[in-house]
Amino acid sequence: MHRTPLLTSTTTDNLVGKHVYFKMENQQKTGAFKFRGASYKLMQLSRDQLSKGVITASAGNHAQGVALAAKKLGAKASIFMPEGTPLAKVNATRNYGAEVILTGESFQEALEASIDHQKHTGAEYVHPFDDIEVMTGQGTMVMEMLRQEDRLDTIIVPIGGGGLISGIAVAAKHVNRNIRIIGVQAAGAPAMYNSFHSHTLQTVDSVSTIAEGIAVKTPGEKTLPIIRNYVDDVVTVTDNEIASAIVYMLERNKTLMEGAGAAALAALFAHNDQIPSRHCGIIVSGGNLDIGIMAKIQEMANRLEHKEKIAL
Repeated sequence: MHRTPLLTSTTTDNLVGKHVYFKMENQQKTGAFKFRGASYKLMQLSRDQLSKGVITASAGNHAQGVALAAKKLGAKASIFMPEGTPLAKVNATRNYGAEVILTGESFQEALEASIDHQKHTGAEYVHPFDDIEVMTGQGTMVMEMLRQEDRLDTIIVPIGGGGLISGIAVAAKHVNRNIRIIGVQAAGAPAMYNSFHSHTLQTVDSVSTIAEGIAVKTPGEKTLPIIRNYVDDVVTVTDNEIASAIVYMLERNKTLMEGAGAAALAALFAHNDQIPSRHCGIIVSGGNLDIGIMAKIQEMANRLEHKEKIAL
């Protein structure tokens, strides 16, 4: 596991009036934090369990994490992915030695297909977020962060199904119960946002966002109560705001983030006035962006900039 950098940016600090620290999980093995949870989960399996193989569903990053972890432990991995998954993520998963099955239009359809397939194979299921051991592995990230910078008072985390923020929130509050944890969802995929604020499990019929890594229709049954107990707030950001954050990091910090990886920074920019913090951690959860959509992202970022100029 890489001990990823915690980077600072004077430009960003000046823009938001806070000290900002970027946890660069886009530099983790496989290009995203998911390798942490997948590795920890598979390391808990017996040799007999590993011999039967592992199976999962993913929009891309969890797939690569499971594929590499399985390869290192000598297990066969079968990964179900939506048909629209960026080709770069599909090819990377295959290159790690996994069998990739493309099925369905959404992550939810791929998930259901993988669960049905698992019943017929006896392989060990590695859920992308609704698994305590997967959450535990993700939580190692914040333990690193707090060793790198112990003044952090707020951490902003992207949310899909909730595995990452669950692990981070429990670990962070164990170290310092006063650390504020803020979750971020794409406005076009707000299932956890709706569930958190309504205090009931909410699903959405469809999702539409450039942040495919957090495009989840149904929150985790195990993650939701953890988030209710340990997370201080959940906010949403638009795709234009996500796109603007991607472009900002490319231009100012020479760093590539995927949509999900840009969500936390987008939230800081969009909700800065409502985030009381002096030392704010931003989770850059991944960098596996399909370069083919960069023109679209630039256009969306320009649209937001134009809207802001009109408002002024």
